[in-house]
Amino acid sequence: MNLSYWERETWFQNIDYVIIGSGIVGLNCALQLRNAHPNSKILVFEKGMLPSGASTKNAGFACFGSASEILSDLETHSEEEVVALVKERLTGLQLLRDTLGDSLIDYQENGSYEVFLEQDIVLFEKSVAKIDSINRLLHPIFEADIFEIVDDPFGFEGIHQKLIYNRFEGQIDTGKMMQALLKKAASNNIQIINNTQVIAIEDAGATVFLTIENNNETYEIKAQNVCIATNGFAQQFLNENVQPARAQVLITKPIKNLAIKGTFHLDQGYYYYRNIGDRILFGGGRNLDFKTENTREMGLTAIVQQKLEALLNTVILPNTPFEVEARWSGIMGVGNQKKPIVKKVSKNIFCGVRLGGMGVAIGSSIGKQLALLAQ
Repeated sequence: MNLSYWERETWFQNIDYVIIGSGIVGLNCALQLRNAHPNSKILVFEKGMLPSGASTKNAGFACFGSASEILSDLETHSEEEVVALVKERLTGLQLLRDTLGDSLIDYQENGSYEVFLEQDIVLFEKSVAKIDSINRLLHPIFEADIFEIVDDPFGFEGIHQKLIYNRFEGQIDTGKMMQALLKKAASNNIQIINNTQVIAIEDAGATVFLTIENNNETYEIKAQNVCIATNGFAQQFLNENVQPARAQVLITKPIKNLAIKGTFHLDQGYYYYRNIGDRILFGGGRNLDFKTENTREMGLTAIVQQKLEALLNTVILPNTPFEVEARWSGIMGVGNQKKPIVKKVSKNIFCGVRLGGMGVAIGSSIGKQLALLAQ
């Protein structure tokens, strides 16, 4: 790279910690490291103009899992594992709120609702029948019943008129949250280098060599420790059970007299929607085409976007005109287990990845765990 002496000496020499990824996990990792090492040089590399995975592209759900999602998890995890997952999500959300404050992230605890389409009669009946057992399982965490059955107050169509309500879930402003994290990192002398991609890492024992790329130029630097916090893009560096999962989203223009308020889960969490003021944000649908959506490429597909609009027209806003204002996608990290991967990869390389679509809930906690591991 065409670096001057000043650039090289100021930014890229004597680095104690390199963190790959400036999302929720990466910045929380950096802040925890700064608390433990006030004088260390901490450098964060971000390949995009803004965090490139899902940290600035998610729906802003402060959630820990719908009833049907928890039931699905119980089919592949033990009860102890599911309780641990929910507890970690709750702990992570509290850490996020404590780190930044509710006002900075616009935290609102409006509750959440699980909605069931009319044709999903088996899933609906199974979920309703298991409400009491789920509440008993998770009661030690919340010291209260989490889920209850309520009538639909929103006028949705094509659904069962009973919804599963959870008063403990909330929502945040994703943009404000990431902006607050970036400001906090900068105020703690954590240097963030944007538009620069780490393309190779080699742990040489005494130090770690990294190859970075910017504007088609490459440069080799070294650091004492490297923390990988790239989640959906982790396959580039790791031989772990984590793969990318694209999530597509749209948002409407403002809707006059919108009565919908809160966060909503549909089809075991594969679809999700919420209000942002008087707009509806709606995302999901990767289960329509898992193969195509297991990608690191941002983008939109007709099959998903058409399904989102169809559900808006027929279920969510059946008697309300609306216009779509914007569409986007983000990349999550998923695997055959919901438990995140936080581990030591080699002597000086560590990772915190596979957040399973729960980045808002557990990103702060995983960042903290990653920092503790790397200290």
